[in-house]
Amino acid sequence: MGKSKLKPKELHFLKSKGDFDIAAICCEANIILRSQRVTKRELLQYIGDAVETPESTSTNKRFKTLARYLQPKKVIYTDNFKSDAVYGDVCLHKPLGYAIYGAEGIEPGAIEQMENAMSLPITLAGALMADAHEGYGLPIGGVLATTGNVVIPYAVGVDIACRMCMSVFPIKPEILSTKSEMLSQILLRTTIFGVGSKNKNHLDTSLFDRKEWSATKVIKQFRDLAYSQLGTSGGGNHFVEWGELRITEFDPLLGIEPGNYLALLSHSGSRGFGSEIALHYSKLAMSKVKLPGKTRHLAWLDLNSQVGQEYWLAMNLAGDYASANHNEIHAKVARELNEHPLKMIENHHNFAWAETLSDGRKAIVHRKGATPAHPNSLGIIPGSMVHPAFIVKGKGNANFLSSASHGAGRRLSRSKAMQSFTQSDLKFVLDKWGVKLIGGGLDEVPMAYKDIETVMGYQSDLVEVLAKFFPKIVRMANPERKHRWE
Repeated sequence: MGKSKLKPKELHFLKSKGDFDIAAICCEANIILRSQRVTKRELLQYIGDAVETPESTSTNKRFKTLARYLQPKKVIYTDNFKSDAVYGDVCLHKPLGYAIYGAEGIEPGAIEQMENAMSLPITLAGALMADAHEGYGLPIGGVLATTGNVVIPYAVGVDIACRMCMSVFPIKPEILSTKSEMLSQILLRTTIFGVGSKNKNHLDTSLFDRKEWSATKVIKQFRDLAYSQLGTSGGGNHFVEWGELRITEFDPLLGIEPGNYLALLSHSGSRGFGSEIALHYSKLAMSKVKLPGKTRHLAWLDLNSQVGQEYWLAMNLAGDYASANHNEIHAKVARELNEHPLKMIENHHNFAWAETLSDGRKAIVHRKGATPAHPNSLGIIPGSMVHPAFIVKGKGNANFLSSASHGAGRRLSRSKAMQSFTQSDLKFVLDKWGVKLIGGGLDEVPMAYKDIETVMGYQSDLVEVLAKFFPKIVRMANPERKHRWE
């Protein structure tokens, strides 16, 4: 087998034919040599013919996977760009228009990032939520629909499938004051917080029986990390909190009678596993698609390629893992409480979905810090450690790509918040709202966030509010475990 291996130097003749990815051609060619009855000489002949006369070789099914690499890299211009993903250097076009609410409260950097995203030749439509603020590539609160054959890892986000989950219990909320210490101790016993935190006591590990954990080298590499972090939460704005859920009218979708209930709300994602997946494939995307300047993080992967399929598989697995992570936490809390929830509600807000737009076009819809709000879908939009969260029902507003905000949105960066407020300021606002904080830090001080009532007011066309949740006992990472310093 070693004698038949194709080496890059044997493809140097391609340099005079155009800008080809010789390493990728070599890799794919050697896969064919190992798996099919074809000689290296025949393969070199095919490569030469394909470059000189591509029309004469396009129907050769044996080399179908190789053919896509035998097109020289080229710049994409908007006047000839169709819908196929093309790797190489990319030119932007004039930004497409997009829907936006609350623009006066959104920082200029986030607006600029959204306009950059709307300038991509693969973009079909977009929307910017009222809680938007600057991120990497696509702003937090950005929704981007691209052609159905590409996905942008950084438009999904580093914390893949960061999500909300709520358990509603058939218990009167008065327990929040009469048994505050008991509820606090339950959180301390059942939750583990902080960057790099791990858990040895699992209730349900059935997710790890799935064959997807052996599907790719990257997934296999980080499987043990995922297993060790099941049932844990990260730093930053991740939390698990007790509070009072108030329902004023019955809605069949929610299915809970009007009244006030004890509820548990959590916010976290796919932990280190999702982060490693995101960073690995973001780097690959940026190596394949060369975007200018500030847009470089918007590089995409072709979903018709092996690497694109690998990312899509890993992203969806990270989504299921994030859900299992929340369910593990909620199950432990319910066991300690010795009560089964009336209902559990959950939703992603960092993810990509294959959807059909209102005009019939197939698209990949990226929601980076945005809540899916399809017709009659349930979602949760949190406020801050003292301000209410909202259970909402989507209205399917096509102009906003059936999306809504994923929270209040930051008004101040973490560093600015820590510079602007003191522990006394934090204590004052906690006392004012009657909230007990376990862990947490000044970077998450409520004043660092926009007013959630204002944000919700902007999106009455996007969602209907079914219930409000008021936090009372909040568990977050201790300050020394909140961040990964790099």
